Amino acid sequence: MVGKSDKDSNSGGGDKAEMVEMFLKIGLEEKTAKNTIANNKVTANLLAVIQEAEVTDGCDRTVGNLLYTVATKFPANALVHRPILLKYIVSSKIKTPAQLEAAFAFLAAIAGENLKANEFEDACGVGVEVSAEDINLAVNEVFEEKKSMILEQRYRTNVGELFGHIRKKQPWADPKIVKQLVDAKLVELLGARTAADDEKPIKKKKEKPVKDKVSAEETPPLKPSDEEVNPYTIFPSPEENLKVHTEIYFSDGRVLRPCNSKEILDKHLKTTGGKVWTRFPPEPNGYLHIGHAKAMFVDFGLAKERGGSCYLRYDDTNPEAEKKEYINHIEEIVGWMGWEPFKITYTSDYFQELYELAVELIRRGHAYVDHQTPEEIKEYREKKMNSPWRDRPIEESLRLFDEMKRGMIEEGKATLRMKQDMQSDNFNMYDLIAYRIKFTPHPHAGDKWCIYPSYDYAHCIVDSLENITHSLCTLEFETRRASYYWLLDALGLYLPYVWEYSRLNLTNTVMSKRKLNRLVTDKWVDGWDDPRLMTLAGLRRRGVTPTAINAFVRGIGITRSDSSLIRLDRLEYHIREELNKTAARAMVLLNPLKVVITNLEAGSVMDLDAKKWPDADDASSMYKVPFSKVVYIERSDFRMKDSKDYYGLAPGKSVLLRYAFPIKCTEVILGDDKESVLEIRAEYDPSKKTKPKGVLHWVAESTPGVDPLKVEVRLFDKLFLSENPAELDDWLGDLNPQSRIVIPDAYAVSALQNAAVGDKFQFERLGYFVVDQDSTSEKIIFNRTVTLRDSYSKGGK
Repeated sequence: MVGKSDKDSNSGGGDKAEMVEMFLKIGLEEKTAKNTIANNKVTANLLAVIQEAEVTDGCDRTVGNLLYTVATKFPANALVHRPILLKYIVSSKIKTPAQLEAAFAFLAAIAGENLKANEFEDACGVGVEVSAEDINLAVNEVFEEKKSMILEQRYRTNVGELFGHIRKKQPWADPKIVKQLVDAKLVELLGARTAADDEKPIKKKKEKPVKDKVSAEETPPLKPSDEEVNPYTIFPSPEENLKVHTEIYFSDGRVLRPCNSKEILDKHLKTTGGKVWTRFPPEPNGYLHIGHAKAMFVDFGLAKERGGSCYLRYDDTNPEAEKKEYINHIEEIVGWMGWEPFKITYTSDYFQELYELAVELIRRGHAYVDHQTPEEIKEYREKKMNSPWRDRPIEESLRLFDEMKRGMIEEGKATLRMKQDMQSDNFNMYDLIAYRIKFTPHPHAGDKWCIYPSYDYAHCIVDSLENITHSLCTLEFETRRASYYWLLDALGLYLPYVWEYSRLNLTNTVMSKRKLNRLVTDKWVDGWDDPRLMTLAGLRRRGVTPTAINAFVRGIGITRSDSSLIRLDRLEYHIREELNKTAARAMVLLNPLKVVITNLEAGSVMDLDAKKWPDADDASSMYKVPFSKVVYIERSDFRMKDSKDYYGLAPGKSVLLRYAFPIKCTEVILGDDKESVLEIRAEYDPSKKTKPKGVLHWVAESTPGVDPLKVEVRLFDKLFLSENPAELDDWLGDLNPQSRIVIPDAYAVSALQNAAVGDKFQFERLGYFVVDQDSTSEKIIFNRTVTLRDSYSKGGK
């Protein structure tokens, strides 16, 4: 489900001013009412609670505040009991926040089981009246217990902590009376508030502890949370799928609470063996991006962790946008990411079953053939108006749908629409299209069909037909949950467990398939695998490993927080962590400057040992580098004027050539302009007695008079200048002109001459690089994966 566009994401319905007025009637503050309207989910919940509690004409503020708490905190697994709780609130049998919290805890524990009124009332303190004398006694007891602390801290005492101790003694006490008595008791004990009480306390400077290597080693690391160890613990087991999934409120007052019957669930569990079955359902209309990596981690990862199975299902309901190229790419990239599908299926595999169920939906009076144009459908939905054909006879819709299937109706002249609720507060219940006519051959199903199901119709049904236990998708699909369960309930099918998580949004890039397609087709980038794109093919070509991507996704977690961008340097941190362990070291110069060693005999070449790994200690961890009369250093490592904080080479100064010898600059050859440095003359110290501070990487001629190995190096950077280019009207104008810089004639150590496509290296002092697929036998091409700089680890992982 990651990556699908969702034009119908607005779940709000009705006039905002009217809703604010209704919220004010139940006693909400104006600011709270307006803030509520800004949150579609809370608005929908609160409207439902108000209607269910039958207080649309208003109520007491105390009752209203409790209703608001129900709308925001009611346990989702106990929705079937919410009407009962609301009756207790409206009748003032439950009248304090403490009672309400106790009710939530009780209902969450019993979930969908039968509610026993006597046990519920005992747990919530219904009918318990705590006298002022009893409350005063509890307050006095707490003040006596905490007297020394209160006298020391005076009016800086944490009053909330005192309230907590009083609640333990009298859980059903009226909080207003508690506050009055606590305030009075503080004045009685401490006297009037003084100026000193209002002064900010002076913070004592913390003494730095003496470093103790032994104790530091013995201190155990902080224990990670359960979700850090196993992010899949949040998902319920398949046998728990008897609970109400959601509540669907209809404009006529009906409430649908869809849940599986025991017979349906038992049949499902028999098929799956009680195992977790998930699916990864990409549309084959483009290349997968890093957001799909998170979807794979959730879908395949949950199934793997629970010992279950995950389908790779191609959501191929739109024959015009799908290509065999994309299908092949998806299967290949899923394997590259380390996931193995239980089975590969296509939504088109179920076209016959989907058609038969559509016929059944018409027979049950839940669908009709419509002749409105797309423009008319849009207008009628905006005005919440029924189609003129909505109430046509069932037999007539059955006949017309059959004619649609047989190609007897022109494309665009008819659709099959689900008969849902055009006056709903949820835009995704406005009679969604189930089938449309398209005289286009299908890449997988061929030319058998000229009618194709919509995503909204097919997705949930195929989930059910494949016995999916957990239908996992990104948050923009949350408003479609009502339609998902309405359709399955209307057909009497098994209901999977649906859970939405936040989509992955990275800085300095775009993730929309439409925008990615624009970049590729308009040649702003060099194809779907351009290393600057956050497509998985692009990341692979850039040298990023699936291990690093999965570690990055695991680090983000499976949350429902959908408001933040993840900084790109967080991904880069995981890339460096992986490549630091796996990429062999080598030396390459991007802008070489010639250095002639004057005290080394012409034609002399020494083969020196260089380390592939920092901790190398045997011959297999070494590679040979020639040291000869002509060596090269990075041009940026030389300057004419030295300074104390400069560790490069300068006239009269010495540096160490890594793995080789110290050299000292004795002469500088300038160009005709008397400024450009053409060549440096230097002497080397064969005894290595010189101990310079600066250490430089270098490359030498392996054969006198022959240039070192020439390679092409491509330096990739962020594709966009802004952190969130998707928000910009002229997002293409934000492209980074320096996102790709090509160095055609870099110098490399000869050990790289046999590097193969995909080989990864750390070029010392430069970054991590990978051999690109454009490499030839004449020239090797390296792509920069990431620099050596790491800003993210300083702030945390």
